[in-house]
Amino acid sequence: MRKNTLKTVLIIAMGFTFILSSCSKANADKNNTTLSREEIKMLSFTDLFKQIEPTEIPESVFTLIGEDYSVLTAGKPSHYNSMIASWGGWGILFNKPSAFSFLRSNRYTLELMREEQSYTMCFFDSEFKDDIMLFGRSSGRNNDEKMRNTQLTAAQTPAGNMAFKEAKLIIEYKLIQVTTVSPDDFLTEEGRTFVVNANPNAVPSDYHKLVFGEITNVWVRK
Repeated sequence: MRKNTLKTVLIIAMGFTFILSSCSKANADKNNTTLSREEIKMLSFTDLFKQIEPTEIPESVFTLIGEDYSVLTAGKPSHYNSMIASWGGWGILFNKPSAFSFLRSNRYTLELMREEQSYTMCFFDSEFKDDIMLFGRSSGRNNDEKMRNTQLTAAQTPAGNMAFKEAKLIIEYKLIQVTTVSPDDFLTEEGRTFVVNANPNAVPSDYHKLVFGEITNVWVRK
């Protein structure tokens, strides 16, 4: 009798183990499945993203900015603008995780960054390359055509900054400084030449800007 009882208990335990294992595998498979664009649009920001520390950013800055490119976005839900930025990086400034970007002074997104004193940088998988390139083809200063025509889905972060649901990584910033570069500050001919030739008719105040932002939140896809 005791043997039969023990056998029954073992069978039940094995059954529960199999069920739990199957559920775990199903959940893992679900999490690893690439979502369609339609599914992404339907999910909320917190359904799609989890918060991590800046030190936990999973990819190299050289890949994210130098190859994948970043999309800077600033503004309010009623009016925001995005641009592509491929020069910059991040590290520590004033003992806080921070980032810098090298931007043209006439960028409309930069104007909104100054107004809001906050902004986001979004990074995307290669399948969205054509979508983000749209942000580099025209300005949003005089009309919002490029923002209306994008197939990407704008969303507010919990902190209220504008970003895109299709991103694989979103970094939020508090703007801490915008400074104008000078050709005379560069010790290489390449640097001096670039600053001058980038906008040959510019007065010194129109030279490129170095933009510094303190990292306030980092989000990655679940």
